[in-house]
Amino acid sequence: MTTTDAHGSGAAHPRFAEALRELGLGELIAQVRRFPDATRTAAEAIGCELSQICKSLIFAADGVPVLVLMDGASRVDLERVREELGADKVTRAKADVVRETTGYAIGGVPPFGHRTKTRVLADRSLLGHELVWAAAGNPYAVFPLAPKDLVARAGAALVDVRERTA
Repeated sequence: MTTTDAHGSGAAHPRFAEALRELGLGELIAQVRRFPDATRTAAEAIGCELSQICKSLIFAADGVPVLVLMDGASRVDLERVREELGADKVTRAKADVVRETTGYAIGGVPPFGHRTKTRVLADRSLLGHELVWAAAGNPYAVFPLAPKDLVARAGAALVDVRERTA
């Protein structure tokens, strides 16, 4: 696993590394872990539970991008997101909208440090852990952060938008 490169930003995407510095979280850059495989194997590689992976997902609520932070073991309930936002329709954003909104590709979207400011919802399930791992700007790198800090830095509203299990 790689942690640093010639630019000192490690495995993190340079824009995300800069966002960490701007947020006073520069020390996290050294904690970014890069994997040879996409982060869908991160839980196994890190040795954590799948629910400790924080997914950063972009949806379109009446055509307006919104970021939902969800634990890796759960799925987002679009109807609950729609209700939370008071929107008429919520759909998964297309890849070009994700990149345009965040500056990152699907699979590597971090919870903050985006190109544009969007509304952020964080599912309460993330708070069930002392530490979660989120994408660091590319599909091959993750960084650790306490869930409460992640929610605060992302400017997220805590909500219940996880699919209910039967």
